[in-house]
Amino acid sequence: MRFLRVGKRAMTEQEAIRTTGLTKTFGSLKAVDGIDLVVHRGEMFALVGPDGAGKTTTVRMLCGIMTPTSGSATILGHDIVREKPQVKRRIGYLSQRFSLYGDLSVDENIEFFAEVHDVSNFSERREELLAFTRLTPFRERLSDRLSGGMKQKLALACTLIHTPDLLLLDEPTTGVDPLSRRDFWVILHSLVARGMTIILTTPYLDEAERCSRVAMMNHGGILQTGTPEMLRGEMNGEVIELVCNPIRLASRALTQSGDFLAVQTFGDRINLIVRDAESGLKRARDILLTSGVEVTNTRQIKPSLENVFIALLTRDGTREVPS
Repeated sequence: MRFLRVGKRAMTEQEAIRTTGLTKTFGSLKAVDGIDLVVHRGEMFALVGPDGAGKTTTVRMLCGIMTPTSGSATILGHDIVREKPQVKRRIGYLSQRFSLYGDLSVDENIEFFAEVHDVSNFSERREELLAFTRLTPFRERLSDRLSGGMKQKLALACTLIHTPDLLLLDEPTTGVDPLSRRDFWVILHSLVARGMTIILTTPYLDEAERCSRVAMMNHGGILQTGTPEMLRGEMNGEVIELVCNPIRLASRALTQSGDFLAVQTFGDRINLIVRDAESGLKRARDILLTSGVEVTNTRQIKPSLENVFIALLTRDGTREVPS
C-alpha cells in the first residue's frame, strides 16, 4: 500500500527519536523533567502513566506544538526546534481531541486534510486508507454520525494521508468501546509490521503490554523503560492473588502486618508481593483468618505491568495508578 511506504532516509536511521534532558516548565510546574529517551525505527513505543505524568506534554514537544524549556530532541535526524518544518513533513500526529469536521463526510474530511498537507492526486491514497480502516461503506456518512471508534479510524486515516514515516498518538483509544479498541490495535500493528514507527501515550497498562517497549512516567519523569517482558522480570518478589471479603478489611489487615513487600488492591482482589509464595500465602491466610476475613480463592500469578507500575509509584512516593 502506497501510504505505508517508509522513506529511504528513515530506512537508514536506527534511531527514530532521541531526547536528551527534555524539559518543559509552566511557571513553577515542571511538567516534563529532563527525560532521556531513545525510540528505534519500527518500534511501537508507549509512554504510560496517570494524568499529569507528562505524557501529552512530551508528545506535543516532539510534534513541535510546544517548545522545550531546555534539553533537546531529534526526530528522524531532525532537531525539533531548529528543523521544525522538516519534522512536520515526516510525522503524523493524532491528538486526544483530533478535529474532524462534523458537517463533512468521511470522504470530504480526508480530502480536507490532504489539502492541509499539500497532498495532490490523493484519490488513490484515499481509497487505500478507506479500505485499510474499513471505512469504505461509510464514506458518504457525515463524521458527526459516526461512532466513537469509527471517528478514531477516520482521524487516523486523515493523519496518514501525507504518508508520514512516524506516528505520534496521544491516548488514541480513550473513550472508545472495547471492540473498536481491538480493531484500532489491529490497524496499528499492521502499520508497524510494514515499517512505520509509532510512539503513543496511554493510561491503559493492558495496552502498554502490546508495545515493543514501554516508558513508565510519573511527575514528569521516567520511572523505568524496557520491554514489557523485561519490566515484569525485574519485579522484586512473587505475586499471590487473593479473592476475599470484605476487601477493605483484608487490605488494611495485610498492610498493617508489615509482612509483605507490597499489598495491591484491584477491585475484589488483592495482589500480595512476597519473597516466597508458599510461606507468604500461609502468613496471609493466618492474618485474614484472625481478622475475620473470608478467603474464597488464592493462586500464584505472573507479575503484570500493573504490579510493576504500582511498585514503582510506591517507591516514587505516590499511589496514583493509571486506570
